[in-house]
Amino acid sequence: MAIGGGCAISRKTVVKKPSGPPVTLQTASKQQLIESYDHQAQSITSINAAVTMVLTAGSAYTGVIEQYHEVSGFILAQKPADVRVIGQVPVVGTDIFDMVSDGKMFHIFIPSKNKFIVGPTQLERPSTKPIENLRPQHLTGALFWNEIAPDDPVLLEQSTQGSSAYYVLTVIHRVGPPAAAAAESNWEIARKIWFDRANLNVNRIQTYEADGQLASDVAYADWSSFGAERYPRQISVNRPASDYNLVIHIVRLTLNLAITSDRFVLKQPAGTELVRVGEAESEGKPGGKSPAEASK
Repeated sequence: MAIGGGCAISRKTVVKKPSGPPVTLQTASKQQLIESYDHQAQSITSINAAVTMVLTAGSAYTGVIEQYHEVSGFILAQKPADVRVIGQVPVVGTDIFDMVSDGKMFHIFIPSKNKFIVGPTQLERPSTKPIENLRPQHLTGALFWNEIAPDDPVLLEQSTQGSSAYYVLTVIHRVGPPAAAAAESNWEIARKIWFDRANLNVNRIQTYEADGQLASDVAYADWSSFGAERYPRQISVNRPASDYNLVIHIVRLTLNLAITSDRFVLKQPAGTELVRVGEAESEGKPGGKSPAEASK
């Protein structure tokens, strides 16, 4: 059979239908965004939550929860700086770690290692032992927000990432001697606050240290109502310098009820090894006293 040489190839263009109607972008002024953020910062004073925690990256929790895909637990936090985090084996309920901080000192008990770790919260120098890099106080900045200081300038920009649109508030502050004239001062980024323009919820907060170094990058999702207040059900904490990324899913939450001070006390169990992070040598003596206890 002869085949003609004028064969034509037909190509059809496939048009993808949109998955849904376009999202209507919300609008707000810079002042409205600042007031919304500050209202949330002022309205949350304590947290009592049952949670699940997933370590998605980093080495800080290596040897503690690496064998578990998901860890159950509890988070207690109260302004200005008290926090307690308990991680447990799913279903069984055995403690994997118990951590507390009052903003000045942290105490951590790890039953599987028979270690009780203490140290000052300002100590950020990484240890060669990843287990000693756990820091409960890192969560307080993610759970509680600081209001924007009236004297701190705030810049507003509009940003898009993929199909999402955002308002971004960049908070800057002056660094240098208090008495320095404005012209002699340096300015640095303090925070970047991202608002999702689909609903004007805070979607992300980035905080910075000196010289523009990113200290933490916290994402917020699934905002829900809890009584008279709203709070995100998912908080993803990324701390590049501390080498971990922890995702917290809130299962149950009670807000703004007073938590007694004894709930934030963690004493060293008898027979455990005391590790003082930041000292030249670990104490290593079973049942030894922590610095806070020794000073009493």
